[in-house]
Amino acid sequence: MITSFKIKNILLASSLVFIFTACSSKKEAAEYNKPALYWYNKMVTQITKGDLDEADDTYTSLESEHRNSPLIPTSILILVNGHIDAEEYALANFYLDEYIKRFALSKNIDYARYLKIKANFLGFRYQFRDQALIEKTIEEIEEFKLRYKSSPYMPLVDTMNARLYMAKALLDQEIADLYKRKDKEKAAAIYNEKVKESWINPEEIIEPKVPFYRSIFE
Repeated sequence: MITSFKIKNILLASSLVFIFTACSSKKEAAEYNKPALYWYNKMVTQITKGDLDEADDTYTSLESEHRNSPLIPTSILILVNGHIDAEEYALANFYLDEYIKRFALSKNIDYARYLKIKANFLGFRYQFRDQALIEKTIEEIEEFKLRYKSSPYMPLVDTMNARLYMAKALLDQEIADLYKRKDKEKAAAIYNEKVKESWINPEEIIEPKVPFYRSIFE
Protein backbone atom coordinates (compact mmCIF):
# COMPACT_ATOMS: atom_id res chain seq x y z
CA MET A 1 0.00 0.00 0.00
CA ILE A 2 1.28 3.47 -0.87
CA THR A 3 1.63 5.51 2.29
CA SER A 4 0.92 9.23 2.54
CA PHE A 5 4.67 9.77 2.99
CA LYS A 6 5.41 8.09 -0.36
CA ILE A 7 2.66 10.09 -2.05
CA LYS A 8 4.22 13.31 -0.72
CA ASN A 9 7.63 12.23 -2.05
CA ILE A 10 6.18 11.46 -5.46
CA LEU A 11 4.40 14.82 -5.58
CA LEU A 12 7.57 16.59 -4.48
CA ALA A 13 9.65 14.84 -7.15
CA SER A 14 7.07 15.67 -9.81
CA SER A 15 7.05 19.29 -8.73
CA LEU A 16 10.83 19.50 -8.91
CA VAL A 17 10.84 18.00 -12.42
CA PHE A 18 8.21 20.54 -13.48
CA ILE A 19 10.16 23.42 -11.96
CA PHE A 20 13.47 22.42 -13.57
CA THR A 21 11.78 21.84 -16.92
CA ALA A 22 10.10 25.22 -16.74
CA CYS A 23 13.38 26.88 -15.80
CA SER A 24 15.15 25.13 -18.65
CA SER A 25 12.45 26.21 -21.11
CA LYS A 26 12.61 29.74 -19.75
CA LYS A 27 16.38 29.74 -20.19
CA GLU A 28 16.04 28.58 -23.81
CA ALA A 29 13.33 31.15 -24.45
CA ALA A 30 15.69 33.86 -23.24
CA GLU A 31 18.11 33.06 -26.10
CA TYR A 32 17.33 36.02 -28.31
CA ASN A 33 18.62 39.48 -29.19
CA LYS A 34 22.24 38.29 -29.05
CA PRO A 35 25.23 39.70 -30.98
CA ALA A 36 25.97 38.06 -34.32
CA LEU A 37 29.29 36.75 -33.01
CA TYR A 38 27.49 35.00 -30.14
CA TRP A 39 25.25 33.06 -32.55
CA TYR A 40 28.19 32.33 -34.85
CA ASN A 41 30.36 30.91 -32.07
CA LYS A 42 27.46 28.88 -30.71
CA MET A 43 26.74 27.43 -34.15
CA VAL A 44 30.39 26.48 -34.72
CA THR A 45 30.51 24.77 -31.31
CA GLN A 46 27.36 22.79 -32.10
CA ILE A 47 28.72 21.68 -35.47
CA THR A 48 31.97 20.61 -33.82
CA LYS A 49 29.94 18.45 -31.43
CA GLY A 50 27.89 17.02 -34.29
CA ASP A 51 24.67 18.74 -33.16
CA LEU A 52 23.60 19.77 -36.65
CA ASP A 53 19.90 20.19 -35.84
CA GLU A 54 20.79 22.65 -33.09
CA ALA A 55 23.27 24.36 -35.41
CA ASP A 56 20.51 24.84 -38.00
CA ASP A 57 18.33 26.49 -35.36
CA THR A 58 21.19 28.71 -34.22
CA TYR A 59 21.88 29.79 -37.78
CA THR A 60 18.19 30.68 -38.10
CA SER A 61 18.57 32.95 -35.06
CA LEU A 62 21.70 34.53 -36.52
CA GLU A 63 20.06 35.08 -39.90
CA SER A 64 16.81 36.46 -38.49
CA GLU A 65 18.48 38.87 -36.02
CA HIS A 66 21.46 39.90 -38.19
CA ARG A 67 20.46 39.33 -41.80
CA ASN A 68 23.15 41.65 -43.15
CA SER A 69 25.94 40.43 -40.89
CA PRO A 70 29.24 39.67 -42.67
CA LEU A 71 29.23 36.39 -40.69
CA ILE A 72 26.25 35.05 -42.66
CA PRO A 73 28.15 33.87 -45.80
CA THR A 74 30.81 32.09 -43.74
CA SER A 75 28.15 30.56 -41.49
CA ILE A 76 26.32 29.10 -44.48
CA LEU A 77 29.47 27.51 -45.90
CA ILE A 78 30.37 26.04 -42.51
CA LEU A 79 26.87 24.56 -42.24
CA VAL A 80 27.16 23.16 -45.76
CA ASN A 81 30.40 21.35 -44.94
CA GLY A 82 28.86 20.02 -41.73
CA HIS A 83 25.89 18.56 -43.60
CA ILE A 84 28.13 17.11 -46.33
CA ASP A 85 30.28 15.41 -43.69
CA ALA A 86 27.08 13.99 -42.16
CA GLU A 87 25.97 12.80 -45.65
CA GLU A 88 22.95 15.10 -45.49
CA TYR A 89 23.30 16.25 -49.07
CA ALA A 90 19.78 17.63 -49.51
CA LEU A 91 20.29 20.04 -46.61
CA ALA A 92 23.72 20.97 -47.92
CA ASN A 93 22.16 21.83 -51.27
CA PHE A 94 19.42 23.84 -49.54
CA TYR A 95 22.02 26.10 -47.92
CA LEU A 96 24.11 26.25 -51.09
CA ASP A 97 21.11 27.43 -53.12
CA GLU A 98 20.58 30.17 -50.54
CA TYR A 99 24.26 31.17 -50.69
CA ILE A 100 24.37 31.24 -54.49
CA LYS A 101 21.18 33.29 -54.63
CA ARG A 102 22.26 35.86 -52.03
CA PHE A 103 25.99 36.06 -52.64
CA ALA A 104 26.39 35.53 -56.37
CA LEU A 105 29.09 38.22 -56.48
CA SER A 106 31.07 36.81 -53.56
CA LYS A 107 34.73 36.02 -54.05
CA ASN A 108 33.92 32.53 -52.73
CA ILE A 109 31.17 31.82 -55.25
CA ASP A 110 33.35 29.30 -57.10
CA TYR A 111 33.85 27.45 -53.81
CA ALA A 112 30.08 27.37 -53.22
CA ARG A 113 29.43 26.03 -56.70
CA TYR A 114 32.20 23.47 -56.26
CA LEU A 115 30.53 22.32 -53.02
CA LYS A 116 27.22 21.97 -54.84
CA ILE A 117 28.88 19.72 -57.42
CA LYS A 118 30.54 17.77 -54.62
CA ALA A 119 27.26 17.33 -52.72
CA ASN A 120 25.54 16.02 -55.85
CA PHE A 121 28.47 13.76 -56.67
CA LEU A 122 28.57 12.24 -53.19
CA GLY A 123 24.79 11.90 -53.25
CA PHE A 124 25.08 9.59 -56.27
CA ARG A 125 24.51 6.21 -54.63
CA TYR A 126 22.67 3.90 -56.99
CA GLN A 127 24.43 2.76 -60.12
CA PHE A 128 21.38 2.53 -62.37
CA ARG A 129 18.84 4.79 -60.71
CA ASP A 130 20.37 8.28 -60.66
CA GLN A 131 20.40 9.16 -64.35
CA ALA A 132 18.83 12.60 -63.84
CA LEU A 133 21.30 13.46 -61.07
CA ILE A 134 24.25 12.44 -63.25
CA GLU A 135 23.03 14.56 -66.16
CA LYS A 136 22.32 17.56 -63.93
CA THR A 137 25.73 17.40 -62.24
CA ILE A 138 27.57 17.07 -65.55
CA GLU A 139 25.75 20.22 -66.75
CA GLU A 140 26.78 22.06 -63.58
CA ILE A 141 30.37 20.97 -64.12
CA GLU A 142 30.36 22.27 -67.68
CA GLU A 143 29.04 25.61 -66.44
CA PHE A 144 31.68 25.68 -63.70
CA LYS A 145 34.47 25.04 -66.19
CA LEU A 146 33.27 27.90 -68.38
CA ARG A 147 32.83 30.42 -65.56
CA TYR A 148 35.73 29.64 -63.25
CA LYS A 149 38.62 28.56 -65.45
CA SER A 150 41.21 29.73 -62.92
CA SER A 151 39.50 28.24 -59.87
CA PRO A 152 41.79 26.27 -57.52
CA TYR A 153 39.00 23.67 -57.28
CA MET A 154 39.20 22.83 -60.99
CA PRO A 155 41.32 19.66 -60.53
CA LEU A 156 38.76 18.28 -58.05
CA VAL A 157 35.92 19.17 -60.40
CA ASP A 158 37.74 17.47 -63.30
CA THR A 159 38.14 14.30 -61.24
CA MET A 160 34.42 14.21 -60.39
CA ASN A 161 33.62 14.95 -64.03
CA ALA A 162 35.62 11.94 -65.24
CA ARG A 163 33.97 9.64 -62.73
CA LEU A 164 30.51 10.88 -63.63
CA TYR A 165 31.17 10.27 -67.32
CA MET A 166 32.27 6.73 -66.47
CA ALA A 167 29.07 6.26 -64.46
CA LYS A 168 27.05 7.63 -67.38
CA ALA A 169 28.79 5.23 -69.78
CA LEU A 170 27.95 2.27 -67.52
CA LEU A 171 24.34 3.42 -67.24
CA ASP A 172 23.99 3.90 -71.01
CA GLN A 173 25.55 0.47 -71.59
CA GLU A 174 23.07 -1.11 -69.20
CA ILE A 175 20.16 0.55 -71.03
CA ALA A 176 21.58 -0.56 -74.41
CA ASP A 177 21.87 -4.15 -73.17
CA LEU A 178 18.30 -4.00 -71.88
CA TYR A 179 16.99 -2.86 -75.27
CA LYS A 180 19.04 -5.56 -76.97
CA ARG A 181 17.49 -8.24 -74.74
CA LYS A 182 14.08 -6.91 -75.77
CA ASP A 183 15.08 -7.10 -79.47
CA LYS A 184 14.89 -3.31 -79.90
CA GLU A 185 18.01 -2.96 -81.98
CA LYS A 186 17.52 0.70 -82.99
CA ALA A 187 17.16 1.86 -79.40
CA ALA A 188 20.13 -0.29 -78.38
CA ALA A 189 22.25 1.30 -81.15
CA ILE A 190 21.33 4.80 -79.93
CA TYR A 191 22.50 4.03 -76.41
CA ASN A 192 25.62 2.25 -77.62
CA GLU A 193 26.49 5.48 -79.42
CA LYS A 194 25.92 7.39 -76.17
CA VAL A 195 28.35 5.04 -74.47
CA LYS A 196 31.04 5.99 -76.99
CA GLU A 197 30.28 9.69 -76.43
CA SER A 198 30.59 9.26 -72.66
CA TRP A 199 33.84 7.29 -72.67
CA ILE A 200 36.26 6.45 -75.48
CA ASN A 201 36.84 2.86 -74.43
CA PRO A 202 34.11 1.45 -72.14
CA GLU A 203 36.22 -1.65 -71.52
CA GLU A 204 38.56 0.51 -69.42
CA ILE A 205 35.79 1.07 -66.90
CA ILE A 206 35.70 -1.23 -63.89
CA GLU A 207 32.12 -1.69 -62.75
CA PRO A 208 31.50 -0.86 -59.09
CA LYS A 209 30.68 -3.76 -56.81
CA VAL A 210 27.02 -3.60 -55.81
CA PRO A 211 25.90 -5.45 -52.65
CA PHE A 212 23.78 -8.53 -53.47
CA TYR A 213 20.73 -7.22 -51.57
CA ARG A 214 20.80 -4.02 -53.64
CA SER A 215 21.69 -5.55 -57.00
CA ILE A 216 18.26 -7.22 -57.03
CA PHE A 217 16.65 -3.81 -57.37
CA GLU A 218 19.17 -2.24 -59.77
